[in-house]
Amino acid sequence: MAKFLIIRFSSIGDIVLTTPVIRCLRKQFPDAEIHFLTKTAFKDILDNNPNINKVYTLQDDFDGMTTALKAESYDYIIDLHHNLRTLRVKKALKKVKAFSFNKLNVEKFIYTNFKINTLPKKHIVDRNIETVQSLGVTNDGFGLDYFIPEKDIVAKHDIPTAHHAGYIGIVIGAALATKKLPLHKLQEICKSINHPIILLGDRDDRAMGDAIAEVDDMKIYNACGKFNLNESADLVRNAKLIISHDTGLMHIAAAFQKPIISVWGNTVPAFGMYPYYGSRSNQQYSVVEVHKLWCRPCSKIGYDRCPRGHFKCMEKINVSEIVTLANRYLGR
Repeated sequence: MAKFLIIRFSSIGDIVLTTPVIRCLRKQFPDAEIHFLTKTAFKDILDNNPNINKVYTLQDDFDGMTTALKAESYDYIIDLHHNLRTLRVKKALKKVKAFSFNKLNVEKFIYTNFKINTLPKKHIVDRNIETVQSLGVTNDGFGLDYFIPEKDIVAKHDIPTAHHAGYIGIVIGAALATKKLPLHKLQEICKSINHPIILLGDRDDRAMGDAIAEVDDMKIYNACGKFNLNESADLVRNAKLIISHDTGLMHIAAAFQKPIISVWGNTVPAFGMYPYYGSRSNQQYSVVEVHKLWCRPCSKIGYDRCPRGHFKCMEKINVSEIVTLANRYLGR
C-alpha cells in the first residue's frame, strides 16, 4: 500500500487549488494512505476531506515534527509549495522520493518586472496535476473540492429574513490591500445592485463591511467576522452569484460551481489562478480588470499599498461593468 505526504503550507486559495491532486491521487491509488502537511491555521480546510487519511501541521518544534513524519515511512512526497521550508522537510525525509511543483519564479519575475509574459497558458491546477503525472495521475475534470462539516452549516435564522429568498455574496477582503477594491468602489457596487447582498470577509474586514452596509442596511448584510471559514464557505455555497477579488473565497466559490465575477487589481489571471471549474463543467465566470496599464502586474502576490501611489489598477475598475454582469447572471 503506497503512502503519500502532500505538502502545501498556505494559503486558503492555494490549498483549495490542490484538491484535484488529492482526489485524482486517491482515484489512481484507492488503497493508499494520503497525508497532508499544512499550517495549523488552514487545517480546517482539509480535516473533512474524505480523500485524506491524516493532516499534519507545521510545528515550531521542527525536529519533533520531522521525527513524527519519518515514523510514517512515506513512499512519496508531493511538494506543491516548493519553498525553503518544504526543502527542509524533504531533506529530513531524504530517503523518500519527492515530486516538486514548478513555481515558474523566473517567468513571474520577468512578467512583474519587465511586463513580458512568458508563462504557460495553463491553470495552476493543471500544473499541480503535472507534478504527479509520472505516477499515472490524470485530471478527472471534476474541478475543486471543499467539504463543510455539519456543525458549520449556517442556519437560516442566522442571516436576515430579507436574504432567505436569495442573495449575492460579495467578498470584500483579500490578503493584501492592492488586491482589494477601495471602499468607495464597493459602496458604489452595492448601491447600484438591486438585490440582497451578503458581505463576506474576516474580522479585519468588519469595519469596512459596516461602512458599506450603511449604503442600505436592509439590502446589505455584513457577515464579515461573524462566521468562521467553513461557515463563510456555506454562505458562498448558497449564494446566487459571487463577486470577489483574487482571494481564497473566490476559489471556494469555484469549488461549489458558483457563477463568479472576479475583480483583479495588481495581480492578473495570466498567473494561472482564475476561477477553476474543471473540464466537465459548463459554469461560467467573468474577469473585470484594467487593461493596458503599464505598471500591472506589479507583484505575483500583492502589497499593503500601491507602490506607485496611484492605485489605478483598482481605481479605474468600471463599476458599471460589474453591475451589468451581475444583472446578466441574475437573468435580468
